[in-house]
Amino acid sequence: MNLLLETADYRDLLKSYYEQRKKEMPLYSYRMMGEKLGLDASYLFRVLQKKHHLPAHALQASKDMLQLSGRSAEYFDLLYAASVTKDSVQKEDLMAKAIALRDVERHTLQAAELKLLENWWIPAVRAYLELNGGIVNFKQMAKDMCPPITEDQAKEAVEILKSVGLVKKLASGKLSLTDTHLTVGGPEKAQAVRNFQKQTLNLAIEALDNVPVSERNVSTLMLSVDKAAFDDLGDMAKEFRRLVQKRVDSVKYPDRVVQLSMAFYPVVRVRKE
Repeated sequence: MNLLLETADYRDLLKSYYEQRKKEMPLYSYRMMGEKLGLDASYLFRVLQKKHHLPAHALQASKDMLQLSGRSAEYFDLLYAASVTKDSVQKEDLMAKAIALRDVERHTLQAAELKLLENWWIPAVRAYLELNGGIVNFKQMAKDMCPPITEDQAKEAVEILKSVGLVKKLASGKLSLTDTHLTVGGPEKAQAVRNFQKQTLNLAIEALDNVPVSERNVSTLMLSVDKAAFDDLGDMAKEFRRLVQKRVDSVKYPDRVVQLSMAFYPVVRVRKE
């Protein structure tokens, strides 16, 4: 998240997360956030007001909630340690280590990575390059997208992919895919992912009319469940995703690109006793 490497107090990150979630979902509360962190609502409120610090047991849950990993998680840990220590020399040393993690390149990468999720066709273009051996033909690329995009959109997608290191140009002029994996955590990523999901779900709707039945698979179920079954179905969906990814990783010669979208949401509100 862009805010991450610009803040000097880890609690600002938590507050920013709460404010973003509250904006997205007005019913979001300190209690709901506290449940994720193992804290009661009143204590969490005091943490966000910088009157208290997180207890150590809530650190990992906080990083998971903010979707921090790698250097971002390390930065968060250093900010926390610097905040709670009473030793001024140690505090200065910890902050110096945290600041050392800041650099211009990382900011650029994070901003660019968010652009990966701006439009559905950007990751689709990367997958397309895998299919055609990295040959760059923007006219054909734009035409082969489903639905078609413009040549300018195809060119922009390739530039974004190159800027984050997900493809690289070879001496032959072709593009080669890399194994680079970039991550962004926090509210910015959450919103970007949500916008991307809206686009892919809209593609599913369009596919009902524009894609032959033989080339798509759409099914729905309406279910009456209790909380235990609801939680189990969520776990089953996660496991299914893992199995799908494992199967796809074994494909050596792909000949098409498809989008698999899963949606699991209420159509009747639970009655509160």
